[in-house]
Order: sequence, then structure tokens, then C-alpha cells
Amino acid sequence: MTTEAVLDSPRVGRDGALRLRVERRGPSSVVVGCRYTLPLQVLAPVALDNPAAIVSMLNPTGGLAGGDRLAIDVEVAEGAHAVLTTPSATRVYRTDGDETTQRVRLAIGPRAVVEWVPDHTIPFAGSALRQTIECELHETSGLILVDAFSAGRIALGEAWRFTALDSAISIRDRQGWLLHDRFVLHGGAAKEDRAFDGLGFTESRPYFASITIVGAFDRERFAADLARLAGDLGASSVGAALLPRRGVLVRCLAPTAPALVAAVEGCWGLARRALLDLPPLALRKG
Repeated sequence: MTTEAVLDSPRVGRDGALRLRVERRGPSSVVVGCRYTLPLQVLAPVALDNPAAIVSMLNPTGGLAGGDRLAIDVEVAEGAHAVLTTPSATRVYRTDGDETTQRVRLAIGPRAVVEWVPDHTIPFAGSALRQTIECELHETSGLILVDAFSAGRIALGEAWRFTALDSAISIRDRQGWLLHDRFVLHGGAAKEDRAFDGLGFTESRPYFASITIVGAFDRERFAADLARLAGDLGASSVGAALLPRRGVLVRCLAPTAPALVAAVEGCWGLARRALLDLPPLALRKG
């Protein structure tokens, strides 16, 4: 993999790019191409008792600042399996100027699988984030995709204090669109604002996630398993909707960060069992 670029010195450390290619090698999947520029970086693939290539993406600068522009391109070749995660939550810092942008593109080949399972994103008060996740699938490939957020630094009383939060997920195969889902939120200007707390918003639960599962699996059985899981999640809520073809979209609402983690990991475990006939994956984050 080779690229040529002219460095714009004021943008060094602001325009991050990451390109990964994963291929099948015998019974396992391996990273065969990796190129990145700060503020994006990847760790060496994790060695777990799993045939997938498990890659952790991170920002060594500690978070995203206003004006940062990130681009992530992942290609998973025929028959390969990639799990893409982060070592911790992603922080988005206050900006008085440009927004932070992140574009993710996932290209998934025949009989390949991608599990996109980063930790949740924390938009600080005054931050502005615009994110797009675009997935191109083969009709025989599979996808588990998590897009999770907090409403801010909740313990500091900063719920909904961000300036803007814009996230869009687009998934399609050669037959057409499977999902296009987008929300655009503008935070309140004062702590007294409660616009997101009522019925139809987040119902006083400031942690939320969308989980999309696409592939060949029993969608009705998955929905039934999810309903049983919901009974074990306490104050968290989960609900599912069938996509027009091949998939399910799950929504999660949680009152705390640990509750969000429990809900997402529970849904992810059910998705792995349904789609891949595999047990939950313990990523061993310290």
C-alpha cells in the first residue's frame, strides 16, 4: 500500500488517516496492510483464542479537538474476520471554532465479517462532532456495528452541554440500501434545559447506543433473545426493529456508563451467537 501526500504543516497532527486490510490466512485472519497518521494509531493485533484479527484503534493525544479531521478505511477480504475496537472511551473536547469530523468506511468482502465495537464517545461541553460510518457489504458477508455515546461528562453535570452531535450510519449491499440512520442533536445552553429528558427522547438516561446486525441469521429468534435480555438489564432499555432485509437495528438507553457497557456487551454477545455461532468475546481491557 503506497500513497503520496503533500504535508500541510499547520494540519500535522490534526488530519488523521488510518487504512487497514485484513485477509484470511488458513484458519485465521491477519492484518496484511496497515498505514496511519496521527492523531490515529493502531496497536498490534490482540492474541486471543479467536480466529479473528482483533485490532485496537486509539488516539494517543488523549482525545479529539475542534478542527481534527479523521478518516478510517478498512477493507476485509473474502472469508476474513476483523474485530475493531478502542482501548477506552473517545473524548471530544470543547471548541470555539471548527467542528471535529470523523469518516469511517468499511468494505466487507464475500463471506467476510466485521465487528465494529468501539467504546462509547464522550462529547465534552462545547464540543462539536460530525461522524459518518459507511459500510459496503457483499450479500454473503456479516456485520455487527456499535455506535454508542454519553450525553457528556455526566458526573460533572455536563449532560447535553455539547454544541452539536451528528452521527450517520449508512449500510448497503449490491441489492441496495439496508440502513441509513442519522441523528443531529444540539445541546442546551444552560443546565436547566431538560429537552432530552422526556418521553420520546432519552427518558432521563443520558447514555445511548445503536447496534446494527446484518447477515444470515434468525432475526425473529434474535429479537426474542433480546427481549429476555431486556429483563435482566434493570433501568436500561433495549428495543429492536427488523431491517427490510438481512438485519436488525437495536437501540439502547442506559442511566450510567457501567449500565451502557453491560447493555452493549449483552447485545453484542447475542449478536455473535446468532450471526457467527460464537460465544461472547472478552477483549481484556484493563
